[in-house]
Amino acid sequence: MKTKTIVALFVIALSSLAFKLDITDDVASAIRSGNPKNISRFFIENIDLKVIDQEDVYSKQQAEMILKDFFTKHPVKSFNVAHKSEPKNGSQYVIGTLETTNGKFRTYFLIKPSGAQTLIQQFRIETENG
Repeated sequence: MKTKTIVALFVIALSSLAFKLDITDDVASAIRSGNPKNISRFFIENIDLKVIDQEDVYSKQQAEMILKDFFTKHPVKSFNVAHKSEPKNGSQYVIGTLETTNGKFRTYFLIKPSGAQTLIQQFRIETENG
């Protein structure tokens, strides 16, 4: 009986770890929504952010405002994931194409463990030719 309980707890722990590591679908959905608050909830407190020509390490709140400005000027039509790396040491990156009413943009985000969570460490929106 004790062995079954330990095995059950182990399986539950592994399942929750796998769930925490793969937030990529949630982030992709947040990008499709074009809602900066939905995206920034996955950011670490100080994120490496590039949005077209603005690039720096910003607070979560500053990054949200930069995204708000971007999505106001470039309403989202679609977002498609082009490549998703295999998780390695808890890190994973995603590259996708963001189509807006004003053109297409290459997007990239890097997620890593941060304490008990897995969060976005780097987020980029770049013109497709740059």
